[in-house]
Amino acid sequence: MSLTVHHDPDLDCVTLQVGERFDFSVHRAFHDACLEGRAARSYVIDLGEVSSMDSSALGMLLLLREHAGADRAEIRIVNADTGLRGTLRVAGFDKLFVLH
Repeated sequence: MSLTVHHDPDLDCVTLQVGERFDFSVHRAFHDACLEGRAARSYVIDLGEVSSMDSSALGMLLLLREHAGADRAEIRIVNADTGLRGTLRVAGFDKLFVLH
């Protein structure tokens, strides 16, 4: 599996550590972890191990943002390398998510 999920019940924060590929292959796990049931208070998406990301990953992030409350959503994307940050910025995701 290329997605590890941790939920901190005290902070109601879901942390997702994505494996080497952030693409449609993790869609089911991402959906089950983030999009079923009620939204968590906050989310951390750790891209530290990701070497490739495709448009389905961007779609998953947008679905999560909507599920978590859109403009009220607390979603941080962390540990993205320079290439991934560039992709996220070109797509305008730096305006929708907090990039660390």
